Amino acid sequence: MNSNDNKIFNLGTEIFGALQIIASPLLLGSAIAFILYLSIDGILGYILAAIIATLGLISGIILSVRTWKKHGTLNLMSRVSATPDLDKKSN
Repeated sequence: MNSNDNKIFNLGTEIFGALQIIASPLLLGSAIAFILYLSIDGILGYILAAIIATLGLISGIILSVRTWKKHGTLNLMSRVSATPDLDKKSN
């Protein structure tokens, strides 16, 4: 595996981490949008739902890009997924 293959692999894993970070606010925004869509009748409910879902997507993208530039997406995902309580030996 040469250096170019390693860069492609790292980019792929960072993109995968970025998609995971984007998914969280997008799913939250979509759930809120769905509830709004069901509770408000007519075109107003549809418009508000579209706006909330879009805001969820945009906030996910912003969060992902900031994380990628500052720490790297895999660094954040590994810290979130870490279980330090389970890493300690139980006596």
